[in-house]
Amino acid sequence: MTTGDVMDIVSVPEAIEWQATHAEQAGAPGTAQVVRALLTLEDSEAATARRIFAWQGLSLRDAMPLRIAGGIHNLLLTSDEPRLEAVYAGRMPSQADVDALIKELVETHDARLLPWLDGPPQTNEAGRSASFAAALLWLADGRTSPRFEWLEIGASAGINTMMGRYRYELGDVHAGPQGSPMIISPEWRGNSPPNTQFTLVAARGNDIAPVDLTDRSEALRLKSFVWPEATGRMARIDAAIMLAEDEPPHIDRMDAGQWVKAELAKPQEQDVTRVLAHSIMWQYLPDATQDLIEEAMREAGARASADQPFAHISLETNRETFAHELHVRYWPGGGEAVHLANAHPHGAWVEWLGG
Repeated sequence: MTTGDVMDIVSVPEAIEWQATHAEQAGAPGTAQVVRALLTLEDSEAATARRIFAWQGLSLRDAMPLRIAGGIHNLLLTSDEPRLEAVYAGRMPSQADVDALIKELVETHDARLLPWLDGPPQTNEAGRSASFAAALLWLADGRTSPRFEWLEIGASAGINTMMGRYRYELGDVHAGPQGSPMIISPEWRGNSPPNTQFTLVAARGNDIAPVDLTDRSEALRLKSFVWPEATGRMARIDAAIMLAEDEPPHIDRMDAGQWVKAELAKPQEQDVTRVLAHSIMWQYLPDATQDLIEEAMREAGARASADQPFAHISLETNRETFAHELHVRYWPGGGEAVHLANAHPHGAWVEWLGG
């Protein structure tokens, strides 16, 4: 089944089972058990259960199973349901026992869990900035100006919008400010990226429902969507919160298409490369929004010049192979997409394919 077919799943049980299997394959067996336990809610009278099984729309494109999984994880993070710790720690191997626990929790915390179905999960991940940084190093290696204006759509809490403040260890190449509390050091496969440096002279992001990292409750909500097994991801969120308290990222609440159109039409600084970037979010955009963004990029590419370059960096899922691929286009230079790397969706490793 291709990614496109998966995103078209309407069946709620099929979506739940697919998401559970995906979590298992991604090294999160406890989360897989929690998601699979949702199947037992089909005969529950809880409002949360009824809404899950009466879902209107494409269950996986809407990330419905992950919405409620985040709410359940939140019960553990707030210490309201410490029994969940045994599930995520692998001390409750019986799926039947997990089924019974999750059904009990959903029915007990029905009113609290129901609103978690109102919006998509926010899964902001600093580890993805390793791929972004490698792409900027590649561009800075004689292709464009090494000074960048960073524009990110689907920026969520702006964790990757702050990437200019992170320290990177990318194979044999180190970049970014020394002494940063955020160290991005993925398992690096293949050759190292170009050994140069880059500077972000400006960085802004966009999201239809941005998360304020300086708001304790919103930061906790963001953590809730991180799978509990991913302790490294939790540590990176804590480091991002520390940096945001010092200087919050600039995130605009706006439709992505309209935001890109407006931002790319603004005057561009000389000898600064304007970059539009996004990660693991393109497939969730409506077709009309994708078309508007593509049109705005074509116009920006046509206007680009040697002293006002434009680039597009994407880390997105290949619909045929499920691989998360890093592609870069830049203008002037033809605008052809270059496949620079494959990467783990949360940044655990990067396989460099570029020169």
